Amino acid sequence: MVGTRGVPAHYGGFETCVEEVGARLAERGHDVVVYCRRASDDDAGERLPEHRGMRLVHLPAMRSRTLETLSHTGGSVAHLVRHPTDVAIVFNAANAPYLPVVRARGIPVATHVDGLEWKRAKWGPTGQRYYRQAEALAVRFSDALIADAVGIQDYYTERFGKETTLITYGAPHVEGDGDPARLAELGLEPGGYHLVVARFEPENHVDVVVEGYSASTARKPLVVVGSAPYSDAYTARVRSLADDRVQFLGGVWDQDLLDQLYAGAHTYLHGHSVGGTNPSLLRAIGARTAVSAFDVSFNREVLEDAGRYWSSASDVRAVVEASEDDAEGTRARAAASGERAALYDWDVVADGYEALCLRLAKRSVRVSAPARA
Repeated sequence: MVGTRGVPAHYGGFETCVEEVGARLAERGHDVVVYCRRASDDDAGERLPEHRGMRLVHLPAMRSRTLETLSHTGGSVAHLVRHPTDVAIVFNAANAPYLPVVRARGIPVATHVDGLEWKRAKWGPTGQRYYRQAEALAVRFSDALIADAVGIQDYYTERFGKETTLITYGAPHVEGDGDPARLAELGLEPGGYHLVVARFEPENHVDVVVEGYSASTARKPLVVVGSAPYSDAYTARVRSLADDRVQFLGGVWDQDLLDQLYAGAHTYLHGHSVGGTNPSLLRAIGARTAVSAFDVSFNREVLEDAGRYWSSASDVRAVVEASEDDAEGTRARAAASGERAALYDWDVVADGYEALCLRLAKRSVRVSAPARA
């Protein structure tokens, strides 16, 4: 498994997928190797040789928004071709320039293409062109493409005429309505706040949520979890829109505490718009929390009628106020979230990866026809 920050998972959907799927495959007797991003040369104590049955390879990366992923994946692929496996799973189409190297070594490769990265505002014209070209490379040099949402499948069919294998993420199931003791560590109580969990990036619409909430008459505070390591200007904008009811917690890396935050929230406001099936959204429905989400196909695919949808700050204001005015309706939506979560099972997800890997391991590597750009 190549192209992520690695495990243990502390950040992002790819890392969660690697941990949950990799651990299950290892439990089933497969030899699973995960390439992990080394934070620095002085963190040797954190470099576990294995985790949940997976073998870990730690390699460095350049500390740059544009080069961090590519530099680490380049080192990982260099190691991989010297220590070949039966199958490689590469996460993120941005890593596609390395696929010919993996294929040349005779290793069948599947690429998890993620969402529509070229739509992210943090990438300028050059970055957006790169991502569009990387998608075409992934189509040409992958033995299989993995999509985590029907919307992503549709995109690759329409743009490239390429079939993908649909394998979603799983939703972690959190019991209870939020541990009062854990929430008290943050000055919160179960059912007493609205929640946002997201990286501070324009396409996650944290600013829209904060602006809409601040304009509302909501009585419950808004708790914002997340940060932006490369975007001080956007962070400043988000904070400038907040009133004194908004609490910024920064990144929360304690997974149990994060689970309790989801479970204890009155509502969860989900602003992600370009990333396919989002793990934060799945974590919210797994905690049986009422969700109001940015109105895009990826979010409607997960929530269907269990969700409420918004596209502007005024919409956010309306859904927040309505959730507090109609407590019974909000509880019903929370129950509906739990029913949707049952459709997203990590064991079933692992079945999909296992079947794909077994199929690829039996296939001889061939050079694909050029993709349609």
